[in-house]
Amino acid sequence: MVQAYILIQTEVGQAAEVANRIRGIAGVEEAHDVTGPYDVIVQAKADDIDALGTLVVARIQRLEGIDRTLTCPIVNI
Repeated sequence: MVQAYILIQTEVGQAAEVANRIRGIAGVEEAHDVTGPYDVIVQAKADDIDALGTLVVARIQRLEGIDRTLTCPIVNI
């Protein structure tokens, strides 16, 4: 099992809507709209690093309103 934080920059004014849509994706444990350099922080889990990459690229990055993501795998669980 791999867990990660995914930091997301959204288009202006889209953070709350993006966080709500991401919450419905399988593998997402939490999604919060926040202030700071990133607009949404997601905690996700997947079976392995390849599945995590698929989750981010195929499911999360394709959502409307997302400009950029940064995936930070958790190394100590």
